[in-house]
Amino acid sequence: MPNIVASTQATRESIDAAVAYLRRRDARPWRLLIILGSGLGALADEVAEATCVPYADIPGFARSTVQGHKGQFVIGTLFGVPVAVMQGRMHFYEGHPLWQVTLPVRVARAMGATHMIVTNAAGGINREYHVADVMLITDHINLVGMAGHNPLIGPNLDEYGPRFPEMTTAYDPELRRYAVQAAQAAGLTLRQGVYAAVAGPNFETPAELRFLRAIGADAVGMSTVHEVLVARHAGMRVLGLSGITNVARLSADEGEPPSHEEVMQAGAQIAPKIFTIVRGVLTQML
Repeated sequence: MPNIVASTQATRESIDAAVAYLRRRDARPWRLLIILGSGLGALADEVAEATCVPYADIPGFARSTVQGHKGQFVIGTLFGVPVAVMQGRMHFYEGHPLWQVTLPVRVARAMGATHMIVTNAAGGINREYHVADVMLITDHINLVGMAGHNPLIGPNLDEYGPRFPEMTTAYDPELRRYAVQAAQAAGLTLRQGVYAAVAGPNFETPAELRFLRAIGADAVGMSTVHEVLVARHAGMRVLGLSGITNVARLSADEGEPPSHEEVMQAGAQIAPKIFTIVRGVLTQML
């Protein structure tokens, strides 16, 4: 019979195999993992002395199939910090199990990364938000996890972290302070709020969006929290940034329906802002 646990959870063997392959391609240790969301892949072009490794070449990795997600690690340095940039991510809605969606984070920790900056494209629920705003994530609501889908389900990998990781400071206060300072120095408006994670791939109904607003969400997206859970389980310090790519329709006759094309177009406006904030954070990390 197949090993059900091995098929539903990251194992030491799957992590070790990916790490061994990456070290053969580029043996430099990592300090920071950066995950780039839809429309934000251009930041990876700024990595110096870069080695590009397609996910499809790495043992155990899934392929990223979504438009705007190139599907590779870009390994090198960014503003003097050793980084691995995920130019695109895997999503639960693509049919990948959550252990595989988050396997890159496990591998990054094994490669030496102690910090993670995670970005995403999100719909703005807070009525003060506008398209092309950037939101600093202060907390999240994991509706996917509350429905029973969590990358930490299964036997615990004790060498990575505790059975019951606490999440009261999921988004690192010091890194958030660096981000605020970087935005202020550049004259950028930086929103701060709560990110709600849903499974997708459909956009939310107006009733669902009104529900999310009622429970305290400022923005909604289809990623991020799974990676944050695994990073925090492993003791990594996390900064989260959402690019607001569309404004939520709280009634059917309000505005234009959202589309992935709209997300990609807004991403082009958002990317330079996130680039500026990341640069400011990294220069303070040195």
